[in-house]
Amino acid sequence: MAEAIPAWEPHPEVWLLIAALVATYAILVVRSGPSRVPSGEVVVSRLQIASFSLGAFTLLFASTWPIHDVAEGYMYSAHMVQHLLYTLVAAPLILMGTPAWMMRILLPGRLLKTMAWWSRFLPALILFNTMIVLTHWPAVVDLALQSAILHFLVHAALLISAFVIWMPILSPLPEIPRLVAPMKVAYLFLQSIVPTVPATFLTFGSHPLYRRYETLPKLWGATALDDQLIAGLIMKIGAGLLIWGVIAVIFFRWAASEESRNRPDKALREMDRELIEMGLRK
Repeated sequence: MAEAIPAWEPHPEVWLLIAALVATYAILVVRSGPSRVPSGEVVVSRLQIASFSLGAFTLLFASTWPIHDVAEGYMYSAHMVQHLLYTLVAAPLILMGTPAWMMRILLPGRLLKTMAWWSRFLPALILFNTMIVLTHWPAVVDLALQSAILHFLVHAALLISAFVIWMPILSPLPEIPRLVAPMKVAYLFLQSIVPTVPATFLTFGSHPLYRRYETLPKLWGATALDDQLIAGLIMKIGAGLLIWGVIAVIFFRWAASEESRNRPDKALREMDRELIEMGLRK
C-alpha cells in the first residue's frame, strides 16, 4: 500500500534560523551609514532585496514540510531536490542580494582572505566536486539520516561551500574579483562534469546504494530503486539545466557586449568604404 505524504510539522528551529538570517540582513540595512557604506555605493537596491528574499524563501521551502519530511523519512529523490535548491538556487540568490559593504561586515579580517583564497578558479572547482562526492557517499548519507546534528552539519557545509562556488561568478567584492566571461563559461562547464558521475550511478544502478533509504517506506507506490533512479535524473537533468542555463546567459551577454564594443569600429570602417567609393577619400 502506498504511503501518504506525512502530516504537517512546524519545524520551529528552521523558522528561527531563517528569521535570524532575514533579521540580520534588515538590521544591517537599517543601520547602514557612512562608516559602513563607502561613498558612491548604494546601500541596497530593490533587485538585491528581491534576490535575497527569494533566496531566504528557497532555504525555508527546502528545509521545512513537505520537502524536508519526505527527504528524511521516505524518498532520496526529495533529498536531491533539497541539495539542488540549496546549492543552485538559494546560494546564488542570497549572494546576488548581498551588497559589497555588507559582505565585508559578514566576512571580517581573515574570513575575507580565506573566502578569497577558496573562491579562485581551481580551489572552488575542487571544493564543489569534493562536496558532491562526500554528500552522495553512501556511508555519509546513511549516517546523516541517523543523526539530526550530523544532518544539519552536512547541509550547512553544503550551503557554505555553495557560496564559495558562486563567488567567482557573482562576487560583489573587488577583493574577490569575478572571472571574465569566457572563464566563467569554462568554470561552470567543468563544475557540471563531476556531478554526472554519481547521477549515472543513481540512474543506472541495479540495486539501492543507500541502506537507510532502502528500508524506509516510499510514497506513490515507488520502490527504493525507482526512488534512486528519480534522484539520479533530478541530479543529471535538473542540475544540468540550471548550470547550462546560467552558462547560456553569460555567453549571450558576453557576445552582445563584444558586438556592441566592436560596432563603432564597424561603423567607421563602413563610412570609410563609402567615402572611398565616392572618391572623397583615398
